[in-house]
Amino acid sequence: MIRENQRFLNILQIVLDIFVLIFALCLAWYIRAESELVGPGGGTLGLTDYATSLLFIIVVYIILNYFFGLYTPHRTDSISSEVKQIFKVNFIGLLILITTLFIIKFFDYSRFLLAFFAIFSTIFMCIERISLRIMLRTMRAKGFNVKHILVIGAGELGERFAKKINKNFYIGYNIIGFLDDNIAIGQKVGDSKVIGTIKDLEHIILTKPIDMAIITISARHHILIENIVNTLEKHGVKAEIVPDFYMYFTAKPYIDMIDDIPIINIRYVPLDNNLNKFLKRVSDIILAILGIIVSSPILIITAIIIKITSPGPVIYKQKRIGCNRKEFDIYKFRSMKVQKKEEYRWTQKNDPRKTKFGSFIRKTNIDELPQFFNILKGDMSLIGPRPERPFFVDKFRDEIPKYMIKHHVRPGMTGYAQINGYRGNTSIKKRIDHDIFYVENWNFLMDVKIFFKTFRNFFKNAY
Repeated sequence: MIRENQRFLNILQIVLDIFVLIFALCLAWYIRAESELVGPGGGTLGLTDYATSLLFIIVVYIILNYFFGLYTPHRTDSISSEVKQIFKVNFIGLLILITTLFIIKFFDYSRFLLAFFAIFSTIFMCIERISLRIMLRTMRAKGFNVKHILVIGAGELGERFAKKINKNFYIGYNIIGFLDDNIAIGQKVGDSKVIGTIKDLEHIILTKPIDMAIITISARHHILIENIVNTLEKHGVKAEIVPDFYMYFTAKPYIDMIDDIPIINIRYVPLDNNLNKFLKRVSDIILAILGIIVSSPILIITAIIIKITSPGPVIYKQKRIGCNRKEFDIYKFRSMKVQKKEEYRWTQKNDPRKTKFGSFIRKTNIDELPQFFNILKGDMSLIGPRPERPFFVDKFRDEIPKYMIKHHVRPGMTGYAQINGYRGNTSIKKRIDHDIFYVENWNFLMDVKIFFKTFRNFFKNAY
């Protein structure tokens, strides 16, 4: 039911967003072409000419809204956080529109119209989201679309469920009371009371307005749960079960189905989604190609200096563990003297193994630039947890809880842990905490933030 309500709300938001974009463009055209607010608009294209760009605008803005979380439940988020995301969407959307017009050399598009469109789309989208929130709250306050639910089981799980329902009032559930055999009738549990024992279920159904029952009893009482479900279905009351083992999940779970068998995945990884995975891969390829082109002078000069100043290969290859625990060769500019055998220890600040030029390229991260070719090969991503050598992976797997979770996604040239200062010889535990946070909370905006912070740190280290 909750998921169905959210799906309906998402469809409504998409439809309203489309109307907002159409209205914003039409109003911007009218002010530019028909009104005298910005002077005569004789050279402005007709409305039908601008309408041809509407499909592109709508697709771009809907995709941006999705990536910036504007179609996910906001629940307890403040309206200011949603408005902030709307501003970001409209700013990036305007940049994409201007860039596209420049690439296709369509210079007849009015700059004033673009400016007005950006302003109106931002304002109207904010008004739309605020109005929708006010409307939902008003409806709930007046009792419209409220589901009266009975919670069967007033233990720790039932109490926790009730607190979540009361906190996320947008769901529209009203708890009329609890049934429990071990807690006295009349005793308060959260904001509600125990109104009977489980034996009273049939009587409660016949005397109380109940739309749904939520069962929060341990699965070990499966016979009791079966009897409860039979009684509820006998009287046409919908039943839902909160599994007591959910508290052992380490992340947001989700359910897949194989025919009629539900499978609970205990860890939600956004990049398991094929669309997310495809879009990230495409952006990786584009950025890697651009990175190679832009940094090609640095790549060539660095290669020449390494060859002149230190005997040995220019590129250093080392085994690392990547996505799904697969080994691959990572590419780096050689920053150390050639070693007879690999040493399993961290590089120190004044490591005697480093060459003079090697110290410089490590400090500025220039030694990492050949990894653009790892990205093109598909071994790595631009953004992701940094890959580690097999020796250390085997070591940390036993020492650091959840260490291997980082291998659910492609490793990156830079990552969330690195921009927060956890790189090289730093706390492995904190680094892994940041890596897991990235794996479980990935979104396009997070990659953008990490990219620009890495870019800023590059210049900070260079000077």
